[in-house]
Amino acid sequence: MLERQRTIAKDVSISGRGLHTGTCCTMTFKPAGENCGIKFVRTDLGGNPEIPAIAENVIDISRGTTIGIGEAKVHTVEHVLAAIVGLQIDNITIELDGMEPPICDGSAMPYVNILMEAGFLQQEAPKDYLIIDETVQYHNEEGQIDIVALPLDNFRVTVMVDYQNPALGSQHSGLFDLEKEFVTEFAPARTFSFLSEIESLANRGLIKGGSLDNAVVIVDKKMNDDELVELSQKIGLEGKITIGSTGFLNDKTLRFRNEPVRHKLLDMMGDLALIGAPIKAQILAARPGHKANVEFAKQIRKLYQQKKLVKKYQFVKTEGVVFDTDAILRILPHRYPFLLVDKIVHLDFDKKVVGVKSVTINEPFFPGHFPGQPIMPGVLILEAMAQTGGILLLNSFPDPSKKLVMFMQINNVKFRKPVKPGDQIVMEVELLNKRSKTAVLSAKAYVDGLLTTEAEFMAAIVDKNEPAEK
Repeated sequence: MLERQRTIAKDVSISGRGLHTGTCCTMTFKPAGENCGIKFVRTDLGGNPEIPAIAENVIDISRGTTIGIGEAKVHTVEHVLAAIVGLQIDNITIELDGMEPPICDGSAMPYVNILMEAGFLQQEAPKDYLIIDETVQYHNEEGQIDIVALPLDNFRVTVMVDYQNPALGSQHSGLFDLEKEFVTEFAPARTFSFLSEIESLANRGLIKGGSLDNAVVIVDKKMNDDELVELSQKIGLEGKITIGSTGFLNDKTLRFRNEPVRHKLLDMMGDLALIGAPIKAQILAARPGHKANVEFAKQIRKLYQQKKLVKKYQFVKTEGVVFDTDAILRILPHRYPFLLVDKIVHLDFDKKVVGVKSVTINEPFFPGHFPGQPIMPGVLILEAMAQTGGILLLNSFPDPSKKLVMFMQINNVKFRKPVKPGDQIVMEVELLNKRSKTAVLSAKAYVDGLLTTEAEFMAAIVDKNEPAEK
């Protein structure tokens, strides 16, 4: 795999109709600077809005992956993204004068050809690989969908599909060498659909640009000539369509014996581009689809964001520690004698954080609370839990150094056991709810496995320059 980032060497364009919207569009690929990532730009809209190709921007997965911000949308991005990541391009701008990329022949090959025509430019910055170092799993019971990422110092994808349909049956395929196999073995694989789905897709306002030139239709139901003519007219297909004898409408010749599953792998590569970084992992997928792919990409992207934040603040990797005291000082504004968390030992992005506070006799509050019977004030235990929760919240924003967490309410407080010198408090804080500027947290503090304190916090996330009374 490549070690340095790459972009393309010059602008190149491609035009055509979109698969689902049927609208015409010219798409222009342009070089982009280091660490810019993949961005779509709608040049036909006022202000030329940009839409970064990241999982948070996915707004629809109806037979394709649509990304958008506000009124700006780009439909069916997966084939374009597959071509980009398959060619190991890190930084690129894709300008469109319409809402959907040209479907071309239904594969990623036309995009691959034009990107290769543009040539590649190696950049100075190293590639920002996400290295999967622990198993990540996704399971959907209803669809019997399983996707797993396993540690591997390379990139491999294996996909299995089984639609329990004799027209397709079970198929599997795997990509084991991105540089050697992607262009020849997977980029040419075309999109497909079942004949029984065509009318439903048309009724839902999809496949307006679909034709037998850009999709393989699998025959899974019987239709007479009159029904075929009616269907053809309904979806606007030109020319005669026939059931044929090969199992594919009009006896379409496949480019590969298992072309459908290869296209599923292609779709998955495009959807996983929404992680926002190239990954090193073994991906195994059973019965994947766009919805599952995007959910898995979101899961992996959170891991990527968490690793980036840890790397930003934790300079020395220490076994069993996410953030040490030095890292916490870089994150929180609190200082002696009011910094009440020593280390973070677990962080599950946007979900849960576990912090530790070692309580010694040298704490400045013990001489007065209480003389001769030192007990940590309950309000300071609450403050320690709140600071731990603050780390969880601040790491949910792009630039936490510009934010403050200010607690608005503390509810359901219970003190169950006193905390004394020599105790080590383990604080577990979970995010219950988060909106744009507020969050609700549930916190529990333990000593030797026994619950000492619990509470719920409501917090406001404000800019540091906002007045405190807000």
